[in-house]
Amino acid sequence: MTHQSIKPRMNYYTHAMDLLGHLENISQGLRDGSIEESLLDLIELRASQINRCAFCIDMHAKSAKIHGVHELKLHALSAWEESPLFDARERTALAWTEAVTRLHESGISDELYSQTLEHFTETELTRLTIAISTINTWNRLGVAFRPTPGSLDKQFGLDKAVMS
Repeated sequence: MTHQSIKPRMNYYTHAMDLLGHLENISQGLRDGSIEESLLDLIELRASQINRCAFCIDMHAKSAKIHGVHELKLHALSAWEESPLFDARERTALAWTEAVTRLHESGISDELYSQTLEHFTETELTRLTIAISTINTWNRLGVAFRPTPGSLDKQFGLDKAVMS
């Protein structure tokens, strides 16, 4: 489907401020754990790419840049499996992100689960899965209601990201 002009549908935040405040608290709480912010940015950006949420792609690319992720890595993210730029922990997190985001009828394999536990503690894996689930919720809101990419940059401090 080709879009001539994508227009925002509504400011969904004003209609469920209480619930979305809880979702924001979860998102922020994940940043206080043992998973690096740059890795959280990568998994949030990858899930947003899969879900085609322009608002979240914009937001998490800027956040990743602020947290020190090199732009070349951001450009390679959609082909992370073929790129030498990602270390084993990042690759594992991205594989887990794809599996949780694209749930298959057969679920998530025991092999991937075991591989993931080689790089993450059980607590980290739980937090990683909550992070993936949370960004998927944000993505669904973004795709459904089409907020304008970049419209909240100043509010979230993303205007500090210098993207070239």
